[in-house]
Amino acid sequence: MEVRVYNLEMLARPQRVVPPPRDGLCVIQAHSPTVAYYRYLYNTVGKDYHWLSRRRLSDEELAVLLRDPCNDVHVLFAAGVPAGFAELDRRVQGEVELLQFGLMPEFIGQGLGRYFLQWTIDKAWSHNPRRFWLHTCTLDHPNALPTYLKAGFSLFKEEIIQREL
Repeated sequence: MEVRVYNLEMLARPQRVVPPPRDGLCVIQAHSPTVAYYRYLYNTVGKDYHWLSRRRLSDEELAVLLRDPCNDVHVLFAAGVPAGFAELDRRVQGEVELLQFGLMPEFIGQGLGRYFLQWTIDKAWSHNPRRFWLHTCTLDHPNALPTYLKAGFSLFKEEIIQREL
C-alpha cells in the first residue's frame, strides 16, 4: 500500500494556550512503564491506524527503550481512566521527537486531543530543544495532520513509501 509520510517540525515554542475542555483531566509521566502497560497504551491508541514500530520489538528490546531516561511516556487521564498517551524521545542532543501521540478510541471527538497536544508541546519545549519534530502519515487519524499544523508545526519533508498492513 502507498502511504504518504509528513515530517513536521517546530523551531520555536508557540505562544498558545489551550484550556482543558473539562474537569478531571491530568497527565502523569509513566516512569519506566512495564512492557505490558506500554503495549496496552500503544495497541489501544494505534490499532485503528496500523501502528507497527513498537509491535515489531521483542519485550526485551522494548523494555530497554522504556527504561531509557531520555524516553518519556506521558499518559492523559480523564476522571482516572487512561485517555491517551504521548511519547517523547530526547536521545538526540538539542532535539525532541514526538514518537507516539494519540487518544483511546472512546475519547476521540471530545476536545481532548487539542488540549493534550498543547500540553505535550509545552512539555517538549520545557527541555529547551532547538527543534521539536514528528512524523505522521495518511494511515493516521484524518485530523492528525491539520491538528499538528494548527498547533504550530511546519512541514519540512513529504515522501511516499510502500507499507504492508
